[in-house]
Amino acid sequence: MSDLKKPGMDNQPPGKYKEVGPRGGEVAKPRIVKIDSGDRLPPTQEKGRKWEKQ
Repeated sequence: MSDLKKPGMDNQPPGKYKEVGPRGGEVAKPRIVKIDSGDRLPPTQEKGRKWEKQ
């Protein structure tokens, strides 16, 4: 399992991040976002979800 990141964390490595459940499980219709160096992770669709680097 990858290191899960909370929404709003600053200065994350650039790349694609996929929305996952609170413990890293799959969710229906997950968001996939691409961030650049030094960007902040955006909010998730539901409270308690996290981001996983692809």
